[in-house]
Amino acid sequence: MNINFLKYRKIYYIFSGTLILASLFSLFFFGLKLGIDFTGGSILELEFREKLPSNQSIKEALSDLNLGSISLQTTGEKGLILRMRDIDEETHQEIIQRLKRDRQFEEKRFETIGPVISQELKQKTKILIILALLSVVFYIAISFRRISQPLSSFQYGLVTAFVALFHDILIPLGIFSLLGKFLEVQITIPIVVGLLTVFGYSINDTIVVFDRIRENLLKKVWITFTDTVNISLNQTLVRSLNTSLTTLFVLFSLFFLGGESLKYFTLVLILGVALGAYSSIFIASPVLVSWQSFSQRRTQH
Repeated sequence: MNINFLKYRKIYYIFSGTLILASLFSLFFFGLKLGIDFTGGSILELEFREKLPSNQSIKEALSDLNLGSISLQTTGEKGLILRMRDIDEETHQEIIQRLKRDRQFEEKRFETIGPVISQELKQKTKILIILALLSVVFYIAISFRRISQPLSSFQYGLVTAFVALFHDILIPLGIFSLLGKFLEVQITIPIVVGLLTVFGYSINDTIVVFDRIRENLLKKVWITFTDTVNISLNQTLVRSLNTSLTTLFVLFSLFFLGGESLKYFTLVLILGVALGAYSSIFIASPVLVSWQSFSQRRTQH
């Protein structure tokens, strides 16, 4: 029995549109809390032998050292990460001495990234995203060059790239905006890598469906474009779900059992894989049908 995926596409649009608007609202009002990878600064990770001291007591102990806005993040039961402005070794040692006056801990790591390097990373990240978008559009346009009706090959590429960007990337960014606001979660290089991985995974999911649409269009078995897309979705549904679910099983294991350093990187992948599986079936393909219907009506008028 074939499922009519396209019957309720307006409901899919409303649901995804609501998530996208909520993400844009969060990004506009809260922004993203950038880590020292992008702003420059120092990071100090400590592991306490007894219970963690309060954030207030740590900030009071370091209040006169001119460390800028100190961000504190717990890791596990006794771990703590301090993020602050760029500091020298003398200030680093002063922080250690002050915190050791009435507490015992082990220093796990200390890293400093200068503002020049952070700006370079920011610029390269923007360039990488733009190149990835253009590459996807042109790759799909070339792969679908034998398809010219009812949509051009470039339209498949544009739908794939922009659904992946504005749905599967924007919504996780909105969630991380909220996490940054309320839990002090910062955007770091591993999270950006996770977002780019999600971008590629989402495109792969969509291409699987679009490739089946292409094959069915070339066979010219079904009369209307809507029927062709719907049949193609039914043919690829099991494969798409199996691929996404097996990936999510592994990612959830990493999220709950992996180290603290992998936690938010894994969370990005979980959000992206789940959204990618949803968008390839319920957003990207219905958008093709809506685009074709709009173009057809415009031509008739």
